[in-house]
This record gives sequence, C-alpha cells and structure tokens, in this order.
Amino acid sequence: MNLTTPRLLLALLLSSGLLLGCASSKSGNVYSAGSARTAQTVEFGVVQNVRQVVIEGSNSGVGAAGGAVIGGIAGSHVGKGSGQTVGAVVGGILGGLAGSAAERAATKRDGLEITVKLDSGRMIAIVQEADQAFRIGDKVQVLSGGGEARVTPR
Repeated sequence: MNLTTPRLLLALLLSSGLLLGCASSKSGNVYSAGSARTAQTVEFGVVQNVRQVVIEGSNSGVGAAGGAVIGGIAGSHVGKGSGQTVGAVVGGILGGLAGSAAERAATKRDGLEITVKLDSGRMIAIVQEADQAFRIGDKVQVLSGGGEARVTPR
C-alpha cells in the first residue's frame, strides 16, 4: 500500500478532528442532552474561595487508535519485506502512545474550584470549567442533580 504525503496529512487532520470532537464540556453553561428536562435542586450561597485548577484531558481510546493506525501505515514504509512488517508494528505502538498523549493534551481544560458557603451554613466546593468569572463574595446559586453540580451567578 503506497500512502502519499497528501493522504497522510489528510489522515492526521481527520484524526485530530476526532480528538477535539470527543471532548466533553465541564462548563457551568453547558448541559448534556440527558440533563435537559430534569429537575435540579437549587441552593443559594456566597463564594468563599476561587482557585484555578486543571481538568484532566480524556483518554477515550480514540487518540490511541487513530495514532496506531497512522503510525502503522507510516511505519510500514520503512525497509523492505519483513522490515516493513516490523516498521508497521513499531510505528503502530509508537503512534498509539503518541495519539493517546495528544488526546489527553487536546481535551485538557482550565478549571476553577469554587468554594461556596450555602445559606444553610454548609460549605461545598465544585470544580467546573473556567469559562465564567467568580470572585469571593459573589452571590451564586448551586444547581445539583443526577450526580452533577454547577455554580452559576445569582
């Protein structure tokens, strides 16, 4: 199989698009389809602390699979005869490792750990994407349900 440079570039572009398409949002403003039309508990409170954190990237296997395919194809062009087979195997392994690392890096997000003192007196902390600004003293509402919680401005 002879893979030309334009085809290899197209394969790389498509696999990187798959990685970014698999990233799920942890934003306080984004709801999953399953969360729509479900009741949530609402509690009110005041922000006590805000700390910048990093939300780890995902490792769904898409990056590893895509990297392995591309690495295997690229590696199969090394050498002749059984050398091509060895090149394909080594290229597949290295491509899979690189693809997995690329997926984690592409889906990593900046986040905030928001500590809230609820009106009930209870203290909670919620981590979500850093797409909204929160400051100490902000009045907020905490929405929770289905094992998830989010902080939104009041």
